[in-house]
Amino acid sequence: MGIGLAALGRPAYINVGREGALPAERTVEAMRAATWRVLDAAYAAGVRWIDAARSYGRSEEFLAGWLDERGHADVTVSSKWGYAYVGGWRSDADVHEVKEHSLDRFRTQLAETRGLLGDRLDVYQVHSLTADSPLFGDAALLDALAELAAEGVRVGFSTSGPAQADTVRRALALEVGGRRLFTTVQSTWNVLESSVGDALAEAHAAGAHVIVKEGLANGRLAAEPPETVRRVAAGRDLTADTVALAAILAKPWADTVLSGAVSVEQIRTNLGAESVSLSPGELRDLSALAMPSDAYWQARAALPWN
Repeated sequence: MGIGLAALGRPAYINVGREGALPAERTVEAMRAATWRVLDAAYAAGVRWIDAARSYGRSEEFLAGWLDERGHADVTVSSKWGYAYVGGWRSDADVHEVKEHSLDRFRTQLAETRGLLGDRLDVYQVHSLTADSPLFGDAALLDALAELAAEGVRVGFSTSGPAQADTVRRALALEVGGRRLFTTVQSTWNVLESSVGDALAEAHAAGAHVIVKEGLANGRLAAEPPETVRRVAAGRDLTADTVALAAILAKPWADTVLSGAVSVEQIRTNLGAESVSLSPGELRDLSALAMPSDAYWQARAALPWN
């Protein structure tokens, strides 16, 4: 498992269940301290993959400071470009992030990322790529991404929305100079939204590193678990988040599963999934929770930033 910093690098996000787990005053200093506590706990438990993004507020800054202070050299760092954080460190901002997949945005954000993380950047991903993105027809941008890959940074993309499978398949078919461009893919998969599963299995079989995000459906599976999740958890004396993440770890194509924990207790129960082996019957029952993809993403879009 890995740890994602989407809910820790900025004062507001759409995750359910952050309120009581975060500092009462979400100042930069308080959120930095909370991030470091979670990173320390995750590292002590064996986590060696940390995921950030330019749009996750100060996540790269917090991560860079932690790496400098702790001196850990065995961590894989992934980040993302394409969205810019414009929330001004306000929970009540009208707009928190703005998306742009252009050569200028890539160059600007890569320089910002490297200014903070230097040569510790291992994976750089297009943030929330969609099948209709202008990236697919931008030869200059594709060449720039290929140049980054040639420097030794793995180049990948993340996906969101009901057409994730289409995006995964189209993006992994991209070649520049006769070589596949993208070698990592980060997608939303959980027991409520499983539509991208077959495409991720194909990606894994083709040699791409598959990263799973939003395994708890932005906290909903932990804070408001369906009856099936509650039943399986109660029968094993586990928490709902442990069960929901164990269902993802059971997938042979899931190379790295990200926790979105914002507290030491949340990281403890999230990582408990690594030692849980769900039965075929339990996995079958959990798979029956899958919603129509459009309905899932409509519900996600309605979540408030807080």
